Amino acid sequence: MTTSQNANLAALSAAGVSVWLDDLSRDRLESGNLAELIATRSVVGVTTNPTIFQKALEQGHAYDTQVSELAERAADVEATIRTVTTDDVRNACDVLTPQWEASDGVDGRVSIEVDPRLAHDTDKTIAQAVELWKIVDRPNLFIKIPATKAGLPAITAVLAEGISVNVTLIFSVQRHREVMDAYLAGLEAAHKAGHDLSKIHSVASFFVSRVDTEIDKRLEKIGSAEALALRGQAGVANARLAYAAYQEVFEGGARYGALWPEGARVQRPLWASTGVKNPDYADTLYVTELVAPHTVNTMPEKTIEAVADHGVVTGDTVTGTADAAQGVFDQLAAVGIDLPDVFVVLEDEGVEKFEASWTELLDATQAQLDAATK
Repeated sequence: MTTSQNANLAALSAAGVSVWLDDLSRDRLESGNLAELIATRSVVGVTTNPTIFQKALEQGHAYDTQVSELAERAADVEATIRTVTTDDVRNACDVLTPQWEASDGVDGRVSIEVDPRLAHDTDKTIAQAVELWKIVDRPNLFIKIPATKAGLPAITAVLAEGISVNVTLIFSVQRHREVMDAYLAGLEAAHKAGHDLSKIHSVASFFVSRVDTEIDKRLEKIGSAEALALRGQAGVANARLAYAAYQEVFEGGARYGALWPEGARVQRPLWASTGVKNPDYADTLYVTELVAPHTVNTMPEKTIEAVADHGVVTGDTVTGTADAAQGVFDQLAAVGIDLPDVFVVLEDEGVEKFEASWTELLDATQAQLDAATK
């Protein structure tokens, strides 16, 4: 296996961006593909979601033997999915342990998501987050909790238990601020409970490409020259405003300042949904335009390879851009884009898409269990 890192991705890492792979499957683990991406593509983390697991279980035969064994033990579909997915995540955690150790726990992380059908149920989200943490039983695990209104108190409660959290499905800067508040409240409660704050980590997963997809659709419907000229700008501008909010809270904010001497970590912004969906845009857009210290970019492998091949990394492209980013949002509002509505639609769609993938995962797994018992 090659062990030299790609220069473009190494430059991205050197600029303070942690490269995480937005995909996980047993094939990646068993073939050594994940290990190779770590060795050659600067990958230091992995994220999963219901859609990723649904595709992994439906493609190929890597899970057939385990599903058959679970069928023989009369495991139901929920237990089967929990066993299969937590096994993959635990094994990925083990593969990434050296990166976790080398980064003092900052990287080397693998995320697993609570059942998306619980996105609007605080208590059940908390219970499942604790259960998944215990089942995987690895210190470099992240539990993914969506940033819904019901998710916010769950985030605080889970962090208060000393459990590290990846907050997902963040679309607006306002919701990002609420997520940072939930994180700090969790740390405050964890400190009171006697937990070591230096062991508690969190990222705030801010979705990027979906913002452009939704806003571009609305700009094209408006159709004026002013509106059309703004296509492809909202996603990056939104993320840059989120980073400015992060700096405000964690680089001089009084609340974090009181926790920092106790070992508290910053909650890093994570750029999610960074695969470019519009072929008119550069396929590295959501990577090279979002380079900043203390951030994560979780990419599908296609995007990682695009950056490796032709990504131009010139250092920090975010710090100091908040005014220009706000200017883009002012222009969007001026041409008639209802930004609050955009973010409501995106959050609702995000939850619905993950719920749909989970249902497909349940159906496909049930079919495999049925076939195994015939």
